[in-house]
Amino acid sequence: MDMKWLNLIPVALLLCSVTACNEIPRSEQIRLELLNPTSKQVLVVSHRADWRNYTENSMEAINSAIEMGVDILEIDIQCTADSQLILMHDSKIDRTTTGKGRVSEMTLDSIQQFKLKNGVNIRTRYHIPTLREVLLACKGKVLINLDKADRYFDLVVPLLEETGTTRQIIMKGRRPANEVDSLYGKYLDELIYMPIVAINKSEDIDILKGHISANRCAFELTFREEPIYMIQAADLLKGTSRIWVNCLWDTLCGGHEDDQALLDPEAHYGYLINTLGASIIQTDRPEFLISYLKAHNLH
Repeated sequence: MDMKWLNLIPVALLLCSVTACNEIPRSEQIRLELLNPTSKQVLVVSHRADWRNYTENSMEAINSAIEMGVDILEIDIQCTADSQLILMHDSKIDRTTTGKGRVSEMTLDSIQQFKLKNGVNIRTRYHIPTLREVLLACKGKVLINLDKADRYFDLVVPLLEETGTTRQIIMKGRRPANEVDSLYGKYLDELIYMPIVAINKSEDIDILKGHISANRCAFELTFREEPIYMIQAADLLKGTSRIWVNCLWDTLCGGHEDDQALLDPEAHYGYLINTLGASIIQTDRPEFLISYLKAHNLH
């Protein structure tokens, strides 16, 4: 039996054992969908949560994205001087908060005296959340892509176990398959790991083939220009693994970014889905993308 399908067995057993009065957690439903490479449903990843309406990586942005109906939250973590994990994209707090300084040189208490700023640099009432706080708020509701988390894996794992959220976690990276198995080991039965592969030349297809043998459920693929090699990659992964595409800016997705999709969603979102096989899309326009997918019975 294909090892990939063995990953579905615990979820399938969960489905069978749940009575009519007990709903399956939404996060488990999304996980099962993600682990099904033949599903026609497209999963929506909200980049830094709902940062267009709230401050990036804030609890308010996270709650808004969940209510919006996204499937996966992409959030960023940094580690404080006293080994506490917080949500923050930059290594410094200068851009997104009322304070200044490098996260790694500040304690959690000193950081939490500051407030987050919005997209036009205005102070808000929002605080800087800890990873623990976010995991508890998201428990059972959504999958979570922890960006930059491999640097702090030894600190992340106890939090996942404490909060009971390991099965909701997606981690990604560019490490060779053997390094991934060595680093994450036994946790690969619970958390989901996706290789990131840039597909811009023929040699990149060989790199992709090296990861395929490791039976990953999904791959993040990026490409800069015309997708001749992306089409090859899609053919290789068809029916065996999902393809994650980032629509954040043009060089990640061959010019099919969100801003272009706003003008002509069929030519961009539609192209990525129907021609290149994208079935997980990370976006800065989650509400717009969900609307498009629902109109096409894809979400």
